[in-house]
Amino acid sequence: MATQENSKYGYDKDIYTALEAITEAQKIAFSPILFQAIVCMKNKGILACLDRAGQKGISIDNLVKEVSLSPYAIQLLLDVGLSMHVIYQHDSHYILGKIGHYLLHDRMTHVNLNFTQDVCYQGMFYLQDSLESGCPKGLKVFGDWKTIYPALQQLPEKAKQSWFEFDHFYSDHSFPSAFLYVNQLNPKHIYDVGGNTGKWAIYCAKHNPDIKVTLLDLPEQITVAEKNIKQIGLEHRIDGYAVDLLSAERLPNKADVWWMSQFLDCFSEEQITNILKLVHRSMKDDATVCIMDIFWDRQDFEAGALSLNASSLYFTCLANGNSRFYHSKVFYKCLNDAGFHVEKDIDGLGFGHSLLICKKR
Repeated sequence: MATQENSKYGYDKDIYTALEAITEAQKIAFSPILFQAIVCMKNKGILACLDRAGQKGISIDNLVKEVSLSPYAIQLLLDVGLSMHVIYQHDSHYILGKIGHYLLHDRMTHVNLNFTQDVCYQGMFYLQDSLESGCPKGLKVFGDWKTIYPALQQLPEKAKQSWFEFDHFYSDHSFPSAFLYVNQLNPKHIYDVGGNTGKWAIYCAKHNPDIKVTLLDLPEQITVAEKNIKQIGLEHRIDGYAVDLLSAERLPNKADVWWMSQFLDCFSEEQITNILKLVHRSMKDDATVCIMDIFWDRQDFEAGALSLNASSLYFTCLANGNSRFYHSKVFYKCLNDAGFHVEKDIDGLGFGHSLLICKKR
């Protein structure tokens, strides 16, 4: 019997004819090469030139005048663009297609493409090694670390920028909607578990003058967050508690709301359960746990599910070797095993986030 999400995304049947299937198979066979060609078309301004030309299009002779590549290189990239349906052609003029438009103007596509190119591309050569070992073997293209998280501030500048843009793009758009639900709990003290650069803590402090926030994260991340918090003068209401959640035996217990945003997906199922058990035994009995995460089965469109399942390979190959963007039922199991029940389950926050509001069972 097909599950609901399989039916929703068309995963419950073979949707292609034989002719369509062989074409799709070639796209997969050449996908790393084709990807780089499209990145070049964007970086060298070919897509932007076509965009400016509008529906009348532009000839290769005029493209040569505007793009710093040889006629050979431009023609080759245009031919690839045609094969990928990024552009199309009328007579001798090339015109930007809908896919090309989104590659240029859609923020989500821009963030995903840069993340793939700057963070993931080289490391993905070691995906099979990572899958076999359970370790992020692709991380060695950047340095010698066990996981990417302590290394984030030491990544090459482009990779670091693309990593944080990717991370913040998805979570930041969900903050306003999520805060409405969290604020209804009338919190006086929030623990931001996995607080990263402090963006959620700052958002809370700015939108409720009575809230105090404590970030719980690795020392390297606390240092970065404290700089950001001090720059805007909120250090009197936001502080940090440096901790490794995988090795801690106990956490402070003053908060009435424990917040986790796109944090638990950075761990394996076993680690998620252990972290939740740690929170369970540390927190006050009447405190609330709020988990905002993004589940591939809860997306409105297949593009969302595809993006999350593809991004999960980053966790395998570069982040830590054993985590991913999960199916929502995995979080429910982990919460149940840790002694929690879900009081509210809210979908549709920002770009596909869900909010689970939980209490001790």
